[in-house]
Amino acid sequence: MVNRLASIIIPCFNAEQWLSESIDSALKQTYSSVEIIVIDDGSSDGSLDIIKSYGDRIIWETGPNRGGNHARNRGFAISKGNYIQFLDADDYLLPQKLEKQIRFLETAGADVVYGDWRHQYHLENGKVILDDIKTSGNQPDILKSLLADWWVSPACLLFRRSAVESSGGWDETLSAGQDRDFFLAVVMSGAQVIYQPECDAIYRRYGNVTVSSASQERYLENHLKILEKYEARLNQEDKLLDSYKDALAQSYFLIARKYLETNPALYSQFLAKTLSLSPKFQAQGSERTFLYSFAQKLLSFRKLEFLVVTLKQLSKKLRNGPHNTLSA
Repeated sequence: MVNRLASIIIPCFNAEQWLSESIDSALKQTYSSVEIIVIDDGSSDGSLDIIKSYGDRIIWETGPNRGGNHARNRGFAISKGNYIQFLDADDYLLPQKLEKQIRFLETAGADVVYGDWRHQYHLENGKVILDDIKTSGNQPDILKSLLADWWVSPACLLFRRSAVESSGGWDETLSAGQDRDFFLAVVMSGAQVIYQPECDAIYRRYGNVTVSSASQERYLENHLKILEKYEARLNQEDKLLDSYKDALAQSYFLIARKYLETNPALYSQFLAKTLSLSPKFQAQGSERTFLYSFAQKLLSFRKLEFLVVTLKQLSKKLRNGPHNTLSA
């Protein structure tokens, strides 16, 4: 195998606690032809000092805070690699990640490879737990899976440069769901995507805060933008097959459920959107329990969802209790 250059692009914003481990994991790759590009996105902590301490072992830039997607696009713009690895500053790679995935890409002649991954949890008491491996699995129709809310850690992906170029890059208007949007853009551009069943990427989680829990409203608004974008694009390109409508319906249903207790009007709106895309909609994943599936055979989807809403409202009243109800 010819050792063509691989670029590892690390966007960084106030990640001083994790940044060294991320950069070190890039430096320790067994694949010999690697450039490491770190784009500091206006950090106000000690991240820039850490970046500078690596000297000429890495390429770096700094500038005002313009978001992670701008940093990723900027890193790609100055990169020279034939292969592109995006790595968040709080995640890290195992040493053979690039070597194994580049060999796999070259053997298959594909444009993108993804693997398995695992969470590393950092608890508030200081304990660190490396979770079980998340098996990404082979997706027969990767576009359908992504539209239906399937997800993999961005660190477990590796791209040919041409796939990133054809995608148009990372959407800098998004503040959540960026990785899903970018992967969709790559797939929609015609890239051939393959699965390699090995785990060489660690996705770090600390505390109880995620993008979703930090601001659920922001999370939902951005994912709605993504769904609308790709529904429109599929329509425009005359590719909105029934299977993709079903997949989109699954995502709209998940969003509707998020609004169930907080905004009944939006819950109803996105439930209607679900059924407009897929009139015979069947819930999938964690929402499709045995009881739910059995009940849907007896009731219409709308009647079942009405029952779910009623039961959730009753459960909430019981949790609040009579004293909380009176004080409200």
